[in-house]
Amino acid sequence: MKLYFNVGYNAMAGQNLQLMIVDGEGAVIQTHTMFNAENGIWKCEVDYFSKSISYKYQLADEKGNILREEFVLHNLNFSHNYKEFIIFDEWNNKNFPENYLNNKILYNKLNQFVPEKAVILKKHTHLFRIEAPVYNPDWEIALFGSTASLGNWDYNKAIRLSQTDFGIWEASVEIPENEFIQFKYCIYSKKEGRIIDVETGENRFTVANQLKDVLQIVSNHYFKFKSYQMYHDAGVAVPVFSLRSENGFGVGEFSDLKKLADWTKETNLGIIQILPINDTTANYSWTDSYPYAAVSVYALHPQYISLENLDFALPEEVVSEYQAEKEALNALDLIDYEKMISGKWKFLKAVFNVEKEKIYKDRNFKKFIKDNDYWLTPYAAFCVLRDKYKTPNFNDWKTHKKYIAGKISQFFTTKSKDYDASMLHAWVQYQLHLQLKDAVDYTHSLGVSLKGDLPIGIYRYSVEAWTEPELFGMDFQAGAPPDQFTELGQNWEFPTYNWEAMKEDDYRWWKNRFKALEQYFDAMRIDHILGFFRIWRMPISATQGILGYFYPAVPVVLDEFKARHIPFDFNRYCKPFINDRILWKYFGEDSNKVFEFIDNNNNGTYSFKEEFDTQRKLSEYFKKNPRGSLEDQLISLCANVLFLPEERNGEKVYHPRFNVFNTDSYAYLSDWERKAIYDLYHDYFFKRQDHLWYEKAMEKLPVILNATKMLICGEDLGMVPACVPIVMDELAIIALKVQRMPSENIPFYNPKKADYMNVVTASSHDSSTLRQWWKEDPALTQKYFNQQLIQYGKAPDEMDSHLAEIIMKQHLYTEAMLAVFPIQEFLATDPELTNPHIDNERINNPAVFPHYWRYRMHLKLEDLKEKESFNKKIAYWVKDSGRM
Repeated sequence: MKLYFNVGYNAMAGQNLQLMIVDGEGAVIQTHTMFNAENGIWKCEVDYFSKSISYKYQLADEKGNILREEFVLHNLNFSHNYKEFIIFDEWNNKNFPENYLNNKILYNKLNQFVPEKAVILKKHTHLFRIEAPVYNPDWEIALFGSTASLGNWDYNKAIRLSQTDFGIWEASVEIPENEFIQFKYCIYSKKEGRIIDVETGENRFTVANQLKDVLQIVSNHYFKFKSYQMYHDAGVAVPVFSLRSENGFGVGEFSDLKKLADWTKETNLGIIQILPINDTTANYSWTDSYPYAAVSVYALHPQYISLENLDFALPEEVVSEYQAEKEALNALDLIDYEKMISGKWKFLKAVFNVEKEKIYKDRNFKKFIKDNDYWLTPYAAFCVLRDKYKTPNFNDWKTHKKYIAGKISQFFTTKSKDYDASMLHAWVQYQLHLQLKDAVDYTHSLGVSLKGDLPIGIYRYSVEAWTEPELFGMDFQAGAPPDQFTELGQNWEFPTYNWEAMKEDDYRWWKNRFKALEQYFDAMRIDHILGFFRIWRMPISATQGILGYFYPAVPVVLDEFKARHIPFDFNRYCKPFINDRILWKYFGEDSNKVFEFIDNNNNGTYSFKEEFDTQRKLSEYFKKNPRGSLEDQLISLCANVLFLPEERNGEKVYHPRFNVFNTDSYAYLSDWERKAIYDLYHDYFFKRQDHLWYEKAMEKLPVILNATKMLICGEDLGMVPACVPIVMDELAIIALKVQRMPSENIPFYNPKKADYMNVVTASSHDSSTLRQWWKEDPALTQKYFNQQLIQYGKAPDEMDSHLAEIIMKQHLYTEAMLAVFPIQEFLATDPELTNPHIDNERINNPAVFPHYWRYRMHLKLEDLKEKESFNKKIAYWVKDSGRM
């Protein structure tokens, strides 16, 4: 079988196009160098002996370096009627807006899809193929053109295409005319029985085919939809733990998602967005409520299990105790994490101990263990050892500090004393999986999609850190630089990623992680996507994010200080600068109390003693020896430095401290020295890093994201480098726009300016709710009231339901693909449904670490579904704004 490929591409001199044929796993099996014919058309001839093919194009230079490649594969099927095919292709950009439609969300909406067969006859000359994921089940794709066989531009003679695969439309036709062919694709309404619209843009074209027994395949990407024809949706964001129902146990559970889906369907919302749901059990204390510190990136959190929906009923002797605890916990305004989790484990163990003989014989449970062995065995063993030694810190365990697979697998042998404990954790994961899958299937049956949340980091004492420490920077901590919410930055205490090690096996770790999430989710929010470009990292010696720097980064080297005539001195620049005035500023009349921590250098300056010369040393000392306000001031004084040293290939390099010009150390430099360091600071943060960060993101993100069919959204808030929106656009990653957190230097983001590739929202789980924010800064609220909401006069002291409605509509009636709102903002639009305890509504405060994540809806889901007028109101807004 002969394949003749043709693709248009404008390459520069010395560059050439290559055709890469790939197998079912995406591995390249053939590479063909193409030749440049007339008019920028690249061609090559391939002998091929299969009825289907997957391939991509890439651009290379004279040395074979890949300059650009397609991230979306071409896929073709070949009719048995022909032995030769001429293929006219287009370069397939990932970021065609239409490409966004081809994901799991659309599969849900069109879950009744049945593929059709395109009839290809021997007399046919052309096969037209267009990728057009259509979200309206009433629509079909049709085709008409300039020749008589294509209808002479007559709508009534348009040729309807068959949807041969999801989003793939094909029609095989005979075009006997020997002339240049112009054509366009159209939308045909089955209900109206006519063409209702034609795609935008210039006419498409192809050439005549006078060759006998050769089929010409015109392979197009993508249908050029108008904005209103594109997929638009609205959704609700609420953590699973925040759901309240009659059947809960003081916390939201996976089974509650079904009730939330019922309400979502009732209100025309199409998406439910939740926070991470992985197991965070480290200490069995309220600090485990933090959902971004999972002890396993695969295991689900036991708090979400429904004790009433297990495969086995509770033993009779504990039923009354269970009912009493359930009633007490469900009556609380907020989650009591410790009572809830201890209660759930108590009753889970009671069921397991009674039913374990049946559990062990369960074939489906055995299959679950076998299918998930790669993560489940180490996770269960980790849980057993964590509980045995009362700590997740495997460095403090008496046995198995170092993970050895052969020794750990013995936990699952019947002779092991840890067998029952290991099987308990495996069974709980099995039950969680069944309950979540049941909720997901039910949600999908309503045409509603689930959007998950992928944390950027892993917990320092997690299964992954224990089993594959080589994949992580265990000597460092990840966090975020200072921002409008946290002037000292954030220290998440997570290890960083060893991207070089992950690259060696083609990012297996990440691909497996996405594959596991795809079992449940249709869309995914990547938390802090900036971490794929660069991460804010701190040495272990630091406790505050202010002492971090970007990694990777182009650092400052000693020669650069010399070139800029900066008199670099390590002690002056890289150690805390302390003099008498600074001591008085920090400690006032208590200055004499700090001399047990610092030495006098006898030159008007002071230095920290060696045993107290890092934030970590001071913090550890004060845990055992509390000293009140002195503690925070001394730890802050540790950060009074100009540059942060890094050891790289045996040599020291340097990074300017964030906001160096605000330090007391900077204030005591000469004017010209301050100017030189300021210029260096500006160059470091705003000029020199961008290309490096672009390269690093493009190295890993295409490989990782091509492993999933989920719609990917990136949380791109904070200090966003210029390369980030470029990469996100190129890779079809949807950006997040939070009105109160603009990336530009403006007070508010106007959702009306959002383009299609955005998610717009009024609040996030890290911010206060709108009602709380309204009272935080009256001057800012007044500006928002007048300038953003276009309201006249003085802003009211509290945000009422009318204003909440205006804000919600301002986001709904936009071009953005998605408008997703926290549940609190929906309830704020109805005075009868607003929470009387306004301060109970905040989910997280990033400035407080650790924070207790305990928000619960004040209304039951069962009651919310019965609020008929409220639900109809929301449903009307969603429908009227074209988001359904």
